[in-house]
Amino acid sequence: MYKVLLVDDERMILEGISQVVDWQGSGTELVGTARNGIEAYERIAEKRPDIVISDISMPGLDGIGLVAKTYEHFPDIRFIMLSGYKDFDYARRAMQYGVKHYLVKPCNEHQIQEAICELLSERAAEEEREQFVTSMREQFNRMLPQVKEQFLKEFISNKMYGSRDLDYYERLFHINLQNRPVRMVLMRVEDSHEYEHLFALKNIAEDILEGVLMGTTIQMQDELLLLLDDPQTLTGLIDGLQKVKEVFGGFYKLEVTIALSEPDRMVDLRRMYRDTQQYMNHRFYVGEGSVITRQDVALADSRESTGFELDEESFILLMKSGQVQEVETEIDRLFAELSAMRLDIGVTRSYVLQLYAVMIRLYPAEERSRFTSRLADLSVLETLTGLHDFIRQAASELAAGYYRSNINRQSSVVNKMLQIIEENYVNAELSLNGVAHQMLYMNPDYLGKIFKKVTGDNFSQYVNRYRIERATEHIRRSGDVKVFELAELFGFGGNSQYFSQVFKKVTGMTPTEYRKCGE
Repeated sequence: MYKVLLVDDERMILEGISQVVDWQGSGTELVGTARNGIEAYERIAEKRPDIVISDISMPGLDGIGLVAKTYEHFPDIRFIMLSGYKDFDYARRAMQYGVKHYLVKPCNEHQIQEAICELLSERAAEEEREQFVTSMREQFNRMLPQVKEQFLKEFISNKMYGSRDLDYYERLFHINLQNRPVRMVLMRVEDSHEYEHLFALKNIAEDILEGVLMGTTIQMQDELLLLLDDPQTLTGLIDGLQKVKEVFGGFYKLEVTIALSEPDRMVDLRRMYRDTQQYMNHRFYVGEGSVITRQDVALADSRESTGFELDEESFILLMKSGQVQEVETEIDRLFAELSAMRLDIGVTRSYVLQLYAVMIRLYPAEERSRFTSRLADLSVLETLTGLHDFIRQAASELAAGYYRSNINRQSSVVNKMLQIIEENYVNAELSLNGVAHQMLYMNPDYLGKIFKKVTGDNFSQYVNRYRIERATEHIRRSGDVKVFELAELFGFGGNSQYFSQVFKKVTGMTPTEYRKCGE
C-alpha cells in the first residue's frame, strides 16, 4: 500500500476529498491531513508518505514552497498539485522539482483517483527502470574483474593499444590510468602445479598487497601478472611480496619466483612486461623462489669477451685420479666463477654443456650412452643452482668410478708385486727398483705409493717381515737356530747381526729365545 498525505487550507475540501476517494481501490492509504504547508512538512517528516496531494495557495508555506522543501530532504516523494485557474501558470513552477500532475479545482474523486493511478504507474515504471539499471550495474560489477583482466592481458600483447584506449578504460573503471606511476609484478609457481594454483596465488596477493589495481593470469606462460600503485617504499613492497610467497608456500608447499619492475606509466606496460620477463629469466642465477628486481640483474656491456676458460686437460687428470672430494671442490669453484661473471644465460649453459661433454668422454664405453641420454634432463634445468647440483652429482659418480677402478688396478699391481716377493724373498738383492724393472719398467715411486696404500707397509718393511715369517716357520720345523745360516737362507746375505735385529723387531725376541719358547 502506498501512503498518501492530503494538504488543503479549506476544511470542507480536505474532509470531502478524504471521504469520497476510494483510497484502497487506488492501492493507497490516507495516512494524514494538514491545513497548511508548515503542518504538512511536519507530517511528511513524521509519516514519510509516498504521495502528497497539496493545494498550491496556502498560508505560511504555500504549495510551491512545500514541494521545494520536501524535494530537498525527501526527493522520492511525489506530488499532485491542486490549483484554481488563476494559479495554474504559477503552479507550473513546481515542474522543476519533478511535479507532473495538476488538478484544477473543483475536481471530483474520479479525477483524483485517475491522477493517483497515473502517478503510481509512473512510479512503478521508474522502479522497474531503476531495478533494471541496478541489476545491470551489479552484473557489470561482477564482470569488472574479468574485464580488467582482459584489458591488462590485451594491453601488454596488443601494440595497437595506446593513450586513447586508456581514456576509455579510465571512464569504464573509474580510475586514473594515464599519469599514475605503477609497478608490474610477474609471479611464477615453480615445479609441477595445477592451473588453479595461479588463482589462489592471485587471491592471496590481492589480500596482502596494497594498491593492487588489476591482475591477470597468462595461461600460455603459466604466469600471474599484477599491476600495483607505486608504493611509498620499495622495501615495504618487497616485504609484502615475501609474505605472499610465505603464505602461498605454507598452503601449497610450492615455491614462487617474483619479478618486480621499476615504476613507470601505464602507456609503457609492454616494456615493463618485457623487463619483468628478463628479470624472471635471471632466476637462472639468483635461484627459484627469489624476488628479483633490476638491481639483481647485472648489465654487462660486452658479454662476448667472457674471460672464462675450462682447462680440460687438468680437469680430466683430476677426474681420473678418482679423488671425489677434490673433484667436488673444483666443480664448486667453476660454478662460483660462472655465477660471479653473470654471463648471458645461453653462454653459461654452453660452458656447462662443455663440462658435461668432457665428462661423457671419460665414461666407459658401456656406460656412455646412459649418461648421454641424461642431456635431456640437463636441458630442462632452469637455474644455475640446478645445473650445479646435476654436474656435481655426475662428476662425483664418475670420480668414484675411477677411484674403484684405480683401487682394482692398484690391487692387481700389488698382487703381482707380492708374487714377486714370494718367489724372490731369499734373494738379498730384492729391491723396489728391481721389481719396477720386472714390471715393464714402471715408476718405482709410483709402485712404492700404491704398495703402501694397499698393504699399509712400505716395500722394504713388508719384505723383511715376510722373510722373518718364513724364518720362524723354519725354526719351528727344524729347531735350527744357527743365525748366520738363517741370515743366508732368508735373504739377509749372511748378515747375521742385521738378521737378528730385524727378527727381534718383528717377533719381540732373538732367534735363540724364539726356539726355546717353541720347545
